[in-house]
Amino acid sequence: MVALSQEPAPKADARPQGSPAEIRQAIRRGLYDGPTGGLAMGYVQANLCILPADYADDFLRYCQRNPKPCPLLAVTEVGDPTLPGWGDIDLRTDVPKYDVFRDGEFVEDVTDLLSLWRGDFVAFVLGCSYSFEQAILEAGLRLRHVELGRGPCRYRSSLETVPAGPFRGGMVVTMRPFRPADAIRAIQVTSRFPMVHGAPVHIGMPHLIGIKDLEAQCDSGFLPMGDDELPLFWGCGVTPQVAVQEARVPICITHKPAHMLVTDRLNSSLSVF
Repeated sequence: MVALSQEPAPKADARPQGSPAEIRQAIRRGLYDGPTGGLAMGYVQANLCILPADYADDFLRYCQRNPKPCPLLAVTEVGDPTLPGWGDIDLRTDVPKYDVFRDGEFVEDVTDLLSLWRGDFVAFVLGCSYSFEQAILEAGLRLRHVELGRGPCRYRSSLETVPAGPFRGGMVVTMRPFRPADAIRAIQVTSRFPMVHGAPVHIGMPHLIGIKDLEAQCDSGFLPMGDDELPLFWGCGVTPQVAVQEARVPICITHKPAHMLVTDRLNSSLSVF
C-alpha cells in the first residue's frame, strides 16, 4: 500500500498574510506566535494591558494622565474578552504572545490566556506606534528598522510619568533617527495621531532624558545612527509594564513587546486632521 502524502503542518513562525481577521485566526489557531510588524498594513495594531477590576480605575486615571506613552483606545467590560467595534476579537487568544506578571515580577510568556483568564479581568487597549509609522512611510520618509524587519530602538528614560494610585514610574521611549529636514516632517506627520503616541516627547540630546549611551542602554536591537541624523524619541506602550511592576499588581497580563493585537480599524480613522 502506498502511503498518502500529507501536507506539512504550518509552522508557528510562518508569517500569516491577508486581512486582520485572517491574521487573528492564524494566531488563534496557534499557527503564528511572532512579531506583528508589517502585518495587515493600514490597520490599527494595539498594545494590551489586562488587570483585576480592583486596579482598573487607578489604571484608567494613569492612562488619562499619561496619554503620550499610554494612549487609550478602548476598555472592556469586566470579565469580557471581546472588543466590540474593533473586530471579531477574543483577547484570550488573538495576541501572538502575552507577558504574565505576578506581584510586579515577570514570570512567563504564553500564547493564549484560556487557562489564566478570570471573571474580574478588565482589558485596556492602547495605541501602538505601528500606526504612525505607516503614516511616516506614506509621507516618503525612511524607517531603517522597518526596512530590516525589526522594531525601533527602545529605552527606559528618566522622564517620569504622572502617578495615579499605585501606578507610577519612568517612561519607556522608542527612538527613530532622521535627518533634520525629515525630522521636521516626521513631527508634523505624527502630530496627527495623538491616539497612537502622537508627536515625539523629546528631540536630540538623549542625555537629557537619562540616555547617556544609545547603544549600551538600548533594550531592543540597536541600529547605529548616521552622522547627519537626529534621534527622535516617542512615548512607548511598554511604559505600562514599568507602572505595573512599580504597583506590584497581584496579576497583570500584557502583550509581549512587538507582538500586538491586530484590529479591523483603519489607521486613517485615528487621524485628527
